[in-house]
Amino acid sequence: MGRTWVTTGAMAGFLVVALGAFGAHGLEGHLPARHLGWWKKAVDYHGLHALALLACGLLGAHRPSRAADVAGWAFVAGIVLFSGSLYLLALTGQRWLGAVTPFGGTAFLVGWAALALAARRLPDAP
Repeated sequence: MGRTWVTTGAMAGFLVVALGAFGAHGLEGHLPARHLGWWKKAVDYHGLHALALLACGLLGAHRPSRAADVAGWAFVAGIVLFSGSLYLLALTGQRWLGAVTPFGGTAFLVGWAALALAARRLPDAP
């Protein structure tokens, strides 16, 4: 699934640049500063985990593993739940969306642990 995770990471990267630009140029002046802060936090975590998806793909292409795939799925879930809930919170102000965000944070943690496990299983360089 290495190619899948690299492709997914690239698409997530494209989307984060578009959403970051929209926040900076389209939302500024239209949302309260607090809401823009939520948007920025969503963009920051989304971008970081787009790169993590690329790492899953490169690792999976080099040495496919269930742990790398678990990491990829967890990072996707984290982007959707964590960043997605913050994007929606910023746009709508619906406070109940904040209850979803920790599930995304937990998915990110699972992803990083699984990625570490996948990397740990790599053979040492000669």
